[in-house]
Amino acid sequence: MGWYPEKIDPRTDAVILGMHAKPDNPELLKSKELGLKIYSFPEYIYQESREKTRVVIGGSHGKTTTTSMIMHVLKKAGKEFDWLVGAKLEGFPQSVNITSAPVIICEGDEYPASAIEKHPKFHFLFPHIAILTGIAWDHINVFPTFDFYLEQFKIFLDKIEKGGILIYNETDPVLKNLVEKHPADIRKKPYRIPDHHIDNGRTIVELDGKKAELLIFGDHNLLNLQAAWLATSALGVDTQIFLQAISSFSGASKRLELLAKNESTNVYRDFAHAPSKVKATMDAVKQQYPGRKLISVLELHTYSSLNEQFIGEYRGSLNNAEAAVVFYSKHALSLKRMPDLSKEKVLEGFDKKGLVLINEKEELIKWLYQQSYENANLLLMSSGNYDGVDIISFAKEITK
Repeated sequence: MGWYPEKIDPRTDAVILGMHAKPDNPELLKSKELGLKIYSFPEYIYQESREKTRVVIGGSHGKTTTTSMIMHVLKKAGKEFDWLVGAKLEGFPQSVNITSAPVIICEGDEYPASAIEKHPKFHFLFPHIAILTGIAWDHINVFPTFDFYLEQFKIFLDKIEKGGILIYNETDPVLKNLVEKHPADIRKKPYRIPDHHIDNGRTIVELDGKKAELLIFGDHNLLNLQAAWLATSALGVDTQIFLQAISSFSGASKRLELLAKNESTNVYRDFAHAPSKVKATMDAVKQQYPGRKLISVLELHTYSSLNEQFIGEYRGSLNNAEAAVVFYSKHALSLKRMPDLSKEKVLEGFDKKGLVLINEKEELIKWLYQQSYENANLLLMSSGNYDGVDIISFAKEITK
């Protein structure tokens, strides 16, 4: 624990600066004083992959899942590759891997690269194959206007290697308009939701006349799957091999993760926090189980979601729930040094009849126990931890 600037000396080849280190970090200050080469993490990854085929997955939502799908398929297909992904994935011991493999798969985040490099991470990866999953305003603390946020994606298009491939979600009108008007020297491959049907809670997808039953579900995941298929095809993976591999993909950590179930109830946990992610996750569970009541709990935990100016972006996102709670703790607001968020503003922003607002974890636990879970699904959405509520034990208890 702690910082050791004395370990930084003129013999150090380079310093890699993560995004959480602050500008006054003692080791960073020593590195700057000595004039050492300082890389942000994505700049370093690029240096390690200059000779590789670089695949970069960007977009406001679905990046981690799409990246994970590609990794899962390539591993099943026996392909050598490196990776950079923002979540724990079954079968992969760490989130970053650098070897002599000819390909690297990178999740391309639009958040700033480091404390001294304020440009988005995905501007430093220069893909040969790029995916954009969609554009929905996020990170209001960094991008105070939508136009400023959109500009980062325009710049990303110019970072694609000449003659490279852009795989993009044409069902997103903002993204479609951006790509179609952009004069980049690249091959543009639009995608939509693939052919599929739902049979008693099971999703069967069809690609090139071949079918496979999936463990994942929801339109947003089907869009992610279609993008992953196009990317892996460009890397030489046959459609039949893709379908065999993707049929065993169970999702990235905390992405529609099934915590517990019985014959009449499923409990899901999802990382959804931005408005577009919340709506997509809600729609997915409702479409998969149209005959079941949907009970949803959304924790507001990020800078954007706790911001009074942003809360209106959530309008309608919880409309599919028969019972819904929005939870945010005073503790989270104080940690982020943010002003109080009035319940009136939150209710006005979500504009959902019967919405319950809760600030105390004891009150949230009480509300959860008051619900009836017979023929119902419970969806827990957060990038936080509900101020310490043990949701896994609760999920197991109500499904015993």
